[in-house]
Formats: sequence, structure tokens, C-alpha cells
Amino acid sequence: MTLTEEQKAFRTAVRHLAEDKIAPNAAHVDATGEFPWDNFKALNEMELPALGIPEAYGGSGADHVTQAIMVEELARVCGSTSLMMALNGLSTTPIINWASEELKAKYLPRIASGEAQGSYCLSEADAGSDVAAMKARAVRDGDSYVLSGSKYWISGATISDIYVVFAKTDPAAGARGVSAFIVERDMGLRFGALEDKMGMKGSPTAEVILDGVRVPAANLIGEEGQGFRIAMHTLDRTRCAIAAQAVGLAQGAIDQAVAYVKQREAFGKPIAEFQGLQFMLADMAMKTEAARTLTYRANAIIDEGDPDGELSAAGAMAKAFASDTAMAVTTDGVQLLGGYGYTKGFPLERFMRDAKITQIYEGTNQIQRVVIARSLLR
Repeated sequence: MTLTEEQKAFRTAVRHLAEDKIAPNAAHVDATGEFPWDNFKALNEMELPALGIPEAYGGSGADHVTQAIMVEELARVCGSTSLMMALNGLSTTPIINWASEELKAKYLPRIASGEAQGSYCLSEADAGSDVAAMKARAVRDGDSYVLSGSKYWISGATISDIYVVFAKTDPAAGARGVSAFIVERDMGLRFGALEDKMGMKGSPTAEVILDGVRVPAANLIGEEGQGFRIAMHTLDRTRCAIAAQAVGLAQGAIDQAVAYVKQREAFGKPIAEFQGLQFMLADMAMKTEAARTLTYRANAIIDEGDPDGELSAAGAMAKAFASDTAMAVTTDGVQLLGGYGYTKGFPLERFMRDAKITQIYEGTNQIQRVVIARSLLR
């Protein structure tokens, strides 16, 4: 699809921010595993946390294609920083589309202003792809719900202030017994040890422990039993942002590889003149552009309101293809740099490690293929 002039200008602005403020910190963030507060401050100064939140709640009300451009440009230099903004969408989408007016007014302005960050608590130790197998419980007690259990692999855990938590209010009802809640960190959440991850090291990931956490009944998102539907509705939309993240990582790898082969010489000439390497770059570029097109199309379908009911399949295609592409392109980028690509002195190995998780989170690519196949066979 063709971007509007406004979207092109926005891309240019975010790219300048990414190259000037984010890229210089990327290697340090990866090496230390520390949350990059300076990067978050830079994003706030450009009001990027407000991008996808409706204007009525202090946001910019930007379309999803524009949001995808933002995530892509940030991922092009730092996967961890791009994940901050992807998490923004993951935590606010259930609130925007399902929560009461009171909850929207209470929580969305805090995220839009950068005062608070949000996390999405769906997965459990034995309930990742099989969401309905979750064991976390929410029991009504007067004007509150008491939540117990734990959530695993939660991005932003310990940093986030607001958590969208899914738990069963009716365990006998299976998927129809799942409900969703807004839980504030200060309501009594505890956290397990931070995971020592392969990539995305600047984004903390940990277990969120619900040990009799009391949540106001008013913090129920939607109605009891709608949680599974809310979760799937959300992931249909937010996995399109993960596709954009994957595209950004792939593009970053191409940028680095192109710059390297132009200046590296072998046998008396730049290695960019060797046709075998040119073909590798051409394949990397073709795959990435195809992934970008699928990603923008899926996000455009969200903006159109999904009139033909094709978002689930289109989003699954975009996420699976873009993340598979990111893994292939970053691997080829490492190969093009040879021994240098295998060292931390160049960002290619970081892009490769960051790319791997895009094939796993917000629904593994095997699950995405199930979604695609079902859309063909229904």
C-alpha cells in the first residue's frame, strides 16, 4: 500500500529520533539488560506513548498503519525500545475497545502522558498457546474480586504500573469462564526473578504473582466471561505490531549489511561487487518488502474496521511471515559480515537474537499457521 504524505513525514521524524537518541544506547541496553529510561524519556518527548490512544483520553488517535511505522522505525535500531511501544498497544487495546468509560478515563490518560506503562498478563506456565487452560482464579467478594495464581513471560513486569490480567471467574466454563481485569501494581502484585533472555534484554520479563490480590469489581473489563474473547480480539490487532517490529529488525540488518559490504574489501575490491553477495542482499530486501506490505495491509484492515472479517488471517499471515523473514534476514546479515557478524562489536548478532522472539510471542508461528489454515477451510 502507498503511505500518505503525513505518514511519510512521520516516518522521517521517528527515524531521526531513533538514529539520534535511541541507536547510541542500543548496545549498552543489550549488554546491561537494564530498562532504558533515557530512551523512554525520548519517546515521551515526542509523545509517542500517546500515539494509539484516542484524543478524548489525551492521545493522538493515530491509525494503526502509523503506529506500525513507529514500531518498525524503533526496531530498526533497538528491539527493546520498540517493545515499549508494542506493549503500549497490547495493554491499552482491551481498555480502549472493551472497558467502561470510567476505566478509560482513569487509566488511558496516564499511559498517554507517559506517567504509567502497561503490561498484558495472559500466559501461564502451562497455558501459553492454550489460553483456556489457565488456572489463575478471580473470585467475587462483595465489591471486589480476589485474584490468585501466577502469569508467566510477562513483558514489562516490574516496570509497568498497570496490568491487564486474565483469570477464570468460572473454572467449569472453560474459555467462557475467563474474565479480564485492570490491576495496578500497588494493589499487591509480586514478581518473580527477571528472566535471563536471549534477546530483547532491555525489556524486563518476569512472572507476575497474584497472591490474594484484591481488585475493585469496577476494574472488570467488559463482563464476566468475556475475557477469552477480549484476549483474542486484542491479539488479532496487536500481533500486527509484532509484525512491524520484525520488519524493523530485518530492515536494520539490511542497513548494517549494506554499509559493511560497501567498505569491506577482499581480493582487491569491495565485497559488494561479488554477485553471490549481491544476490543475498537482493533476497533479503525482497523478503523484507513483502513482509512490510503484508504488515501494512493487516494494520490497514484494523483501521477499516475489518469489514470482511479477514483480520485474524491477515494478521496471522503478517506476523508469521514477517517474523520468519526477520530471523532469515538477520541470520544472512550475520553471514555477510563473516567473523565480525558473530561479535558484539557490530549490531547484527543483536538483531538476530532479538528477531527470534518475534516468532514466539503473541502466538507462536505454528499457532499462526493454524489460524491461517482454519480461515481457508471454514
